[in-house]
Amino acid sequence: MTKQKMTICLWFDDQAEQAANYYAGIFKDSSIGAISRYGKEGAEIHRKPAGSAMVVSFSLNGMNFMALNGGPIFKFNEAVSIVVSCETQEEIDHYWEALTLDGEESNCGWLKDKYGVSWQIVPAALSKLMSAPDAAASQRVVKAFMQMKKFEIEKLIQAQQGI
Repeated sequence: MTKQKMTICLWFDDQAEQAANYYAGIFKDSSIGAISRYGKEGAEIHRKPAGSAMVVSFSLNGMNFMALNGGPIFKFNEAVSIVVSCETQEEIDHYWEALTLDGEESNCGWLKDKYGVSWQIVPAALSKLMSAPDAAASQRVVKAFMQMKKFEIEKLIQAQQGI
């Protein structure tokens, strides 16, 4: 795992190890790092079985994460999402299909996975398509993607070109 100054921590009830392995199976450049486990010490506070995962370090596409089994206190919502920039339609399709499995699709490239984590699966070219010097072309791109759930790169290019 590469050294980063910042790491995203995802708070789970008790699915941290399962989720880290799930994500590592989806992203090619991934690894599971250190796993710290709950012991008997502090059981009256953490109420987790001894030996169960407390914190799982993992890396997805070179970005470090940690998954914490902190209990049911906090839930994921759309206020925070993980953005995956995709070069090809095949890449978009891969992440979309894998992350919506037992999850839910939303609009404009957003989805929630089966753990409730929000993701944005977006074409790398989207910002370029949306910031064309021709304002009408940019607005056609926005209009096109507002009607999409999973992004379709070819349709966005056609919208920009007015086709």
